[in-house]
Amino acid sequence: MAEIPPKAGDHLANERTFLAWIRTSISIIVFGFVVAKFGITLREFLRLQGHARQESGLSLGMGVAFMAMGVFMAIVALVRYRITERRLEAGDFKPAKAVIVFLGVVTALFGVILAAYLVLTASRL
Repeated sequence: MAEIPPKAGDHLANERTFLAWIRTSISIIVFGFVVAKFGITLREFLRLQGHARQESGLSLGMGVAFMAMGVFMAIVALVRYRITERRLEAGDFKPAKAVIVFLGVVTALFGVILAAYLVLTASRL
C-alpha cells in the first residue's frame, strides 16, 4: 500500500471535516423542516378535531430558524474549508477556535429553546 504524502493527507483530512460539517448542516436543515411541518400538521389536526384554539405558530418559526442555522453552518463550512486549504498550502495552519465555540453555543441554545418549547406545549395539550 502506497503511503500518502503528508500534505495530501492534510488536505484529505480537511475534505473529510468539510463533508462532516455539510452532513451536520443537512441534518439540521431537515430537522428544522420536520419541526415546522409538525407544527402545521398539529394545528390542522386540532382544527379538524373542533378545537378553536389557534397555535401560536412558534414551531414554524423555530423550524425556519433551524433551517437558517443549517444553511449558515454550510456557508461557514465552505469558508472554513477554503481558509484551511490556503493555510495548509502556505504552511500556516491555525485551528478555528472562535467558529467552533460560536456554533457550539448557538447549537446548545437552540437545544434549550426546543426543550423549553416541548415542555410548554406538552402541558397545553
